[in-house]
Amino acid sequence: MVGMDGGTETLHGGSPMSRLAHALKRERERHGLSLSETAKRAGIGKSTLSQLESGDGNPSVETLWAIATALDVQISRLLETDRPPLSVIRRGEAMPLPSTDAEYSAALLSACPPHARRDVFLVQMEPGAARVAQPHPVGTIEHLVVSTGALRLTVDDDSIDLTAGDYARHAGDGVHAYEALAPGTMAVCIVESS
Repeated sequence: MVGMDGGTETLHGGSPMSRLAHALKRERERHGLSLSETAKRAGIGKSTLSQLESGDGNPSVETLWAIATALDVQISRLLETDRPPLSVIRRGEAMPLPSTDAEYSAALLSACPPHARRDVFLVQMEPGAARVAQPHPVGTIEHLVVSTGALRLTVDDDSIDLTAGDYARHAGDGVHAYEALAPGTMAVCIVESS
């Protein structure tokens, strides 16, 4: 959530019990279940579940396991404490990483956290020489969404032209190239590793 001062605030912060209360309600509503139906599936009293969703009570591990099982989620989903805050990077704020061989620049928007394997880049390019990327580690997949302009994607000597709104998914563990076909071409590239 963006604060009045323009900074970011953590969504659904607060005490562990208030975070648990929010997570219980979120997961129950995501499954379209009533309090009664969820309590019945978990084998607990409706009043117990209602108390927990109100941020009251002191649940046992057995109660939380029963609720998690009834909601078909890992118990960790109910106990998460590290939900990332809303983060906004305005156009021009990310540090550009220009290519020395082409009118191409990538800016890291989201680094891969330790428990995941993906990085998000904003790519800006101009017509001219293609940006040739060397193979990433085996199993790498790239997702590319063109936001403005047009580009030619070449993977393993096969080329495809993409325009604004197009999405392409390709293996990133071989040589691949991006060539702008229109001035001001921009795309979001997600690099996913296994």
